[in-house]
This record gives sequence, structure tokens and C-alpha cells, in this order.
Amino acid sequence: MEDTATTPPPHSKPRLALAIATGLGLGYIPKAPGTAGSIGGVALVWALLQFHSEPHTFAMVGGYAVSIPLFLFLIVLGMISLTGVWAAGCVARQSDNKDPQIVVIDEVSGQMLAFVPVILHSGNWKYLLLGFILFRVLDIWKPFPARQAERLPGGWGIMADDWVAGIYAALGLWAARALGL
Repeated sequence: MEDTATTPPPHSKPRLALAIATGLGLGYIPKAPGTAGSIGGVALVWALLQFHSEPHTFAMVGGYAVSIPLFLFLIVLGMISLTGVWAAGCVARQSDNKDPQIVVIDEVSGQMLAFVPVILHSGNWKYLLLGFILFRVLDIWKPFPARQAERLPGGWGIMADDWVAGIYAALGLWAARALGL
């Protein structure tokens, strides 16, 4: 006899995975949920910038001087990215859909990745806006190897194409900064 107290029903919704994968509900916005997820990423980066606005504040970690804003940003980005792979994979399996539209944690993660130059160089609202626009265009366009990254299995494929778009957007922000824009 199976212990029903510890075994979830076969079609139960993975609530924690859904909360994470939908960006705490942003994925349920009916029009442009991916854009809503990106806005969530922008808001999270803005909040992290408010936490410690001086980009050149350092702490000693293991004998190395580490930028506090960058260190905090990388921890949050890593946690979102890793839990996003798990959550996106769970929701994809549960919905029997390779990349469900409600999953927007990939946009949150990719959008945050686009802002590495902002974290490093104390960006202003113009960099946040430019990073948002660059990421959305690149996420929709899917330049090489983003489309190929979608073929990775499970949550990795859902997340990886947005990481590629985020890296390209970060390079665009670095170029804009180097050009004095």
C-alpha cells in the first residue's frame, strides 16, 4: 500500500516551482509576460543598486578585495539562475510544454546578467533603460548561439537562450559606456 501522506497526487501543481518560474506571478500577466519578467529583473537590479550605491566599496573575502555590490549581485544572480533552471524544468514537465509562456524566470535572470556593466560602474537610469531595450530586442531576435541553446534539455534550454541574450546586452552596455553614451 502506497503512503499517500508523502506522495503527491500525479497531477499536483509544483507550487514552489511555479512561484519561482513565474517570477512570483509576473508570468501570469496576459499581455507580454516576457517583458513583465524583464521589468522584474530591472526592478531587482535597481533594488540591489539601492542597497549599496557606491560601486567601489570593497570587502576582503578569502584574502581578496571584492566589490560588495558586485559580490551581492553575483550571489543573487546565481541563486536566481540555479533555482530558475530547476523551477523552469519542473513547470515544463508538469505542463508537458517545452517552454511554457508563464515561465519568466529566464527573462529575470537574463535581464540581470545584462546589467553586469551597470553594477560594475554605478549606472544611472539611462543604462537601466538601454539594458532593458537591448535585452528585450536580443531575447526576441535570438542571435547565435541563443537559438541553439534552446535545444538544451529541460530548464537548461529554457534559461540558456536568455543568458546568451543577457551576455550580448551586457556587451552592448559596455560598448555604450566606452563610447561615452
